[in-house]
Amino acid sequence: MSSLKEKKIGLALGGGAVLGAVHIGVLYALEEKNIEIKAISGTSAGAIVAAFYAFGKTPKEIEEIVTKFEWKKLSSLTLSKYGVLSNEKVGEMIKENIGEKKFNESNIPLGMIATDITTGEKIILDKGSVADAVVASTCIPGIFVPVELGGRFLVDGGIVENIPLSALKGKDIDFVIGVDLIPDRSYKKPENVIEVLYNSFNFLVKINKRAQTKDANIIIKPDLSEFNAVDMSQIKNLIQIGYEETKRIIKNL
Repeated sequence: MSSLKEKKIGLALGGGAVLGAVHIGVLYALEEKNIEIKAISGTSAGAIVAAFYAFGKTPKEIEEIVTKFEWKKLSSLTLSKYGVLSNEKVGEMIKENIGEKKFNESNIPLGMIATDITTGEKIILDKGSVADAVVASTCIPGIFVPVELGGRFLVDGGIVENIPLSALKGKDIDFVIGVDLIPDRSYKKPENVIEVLYNSFNFLVKINKRAQTKDANIIIKPDLSEFNAVDMSQIKNLIQIGYEETKRIIKNL
């Protein structure tokens, strides 16, 4: 363990909707072993956790924020022709808890990934409004309305890079930990149109991620095949799984 503590560690938190609660458990385990994170990045749900941690929130505080947040507010319908729902409430949650911050104000260097839905380009967000970037990175296409930011039309970064390793490039780190939340298989039948859209999105993410993990020194990948990406009652169990899997992996190092 002493060698890991001496490393300058970058942590890349992947997307996965409610499965993102795993990231909180990962942070609990790393802090328990006094492993300091020198840079952090997030895609989609990972962007939410990364933003809070980069601005000094403890894993316990992040857990309290996400469990208190009324996620059903996200289900408000929108009149937009571009999506079924709006996820602006996620941006409001960020502002309520860390303020209207910009990336250059973070305690730990922070980056996020979004996708330009016009060109298909990967966009690394590391300047300007943190809340706006989180809204863009969490914008699952077909479900949420795309976000206009910096002259671009942005959606969830999971399309192009679900484990946001490239957002750590150029940071002062020498060891990269990635967290992969997308199960290789799931047996749960979709129960509504949102789950149909989300599953379709995830199949695309799985195809793309296979070539993306080579830049990580280790990938934390708990078995999440028994969970689904929308049930908020799973949060405590997901945090525990993230904690236990991270402890298991770092013990082996």
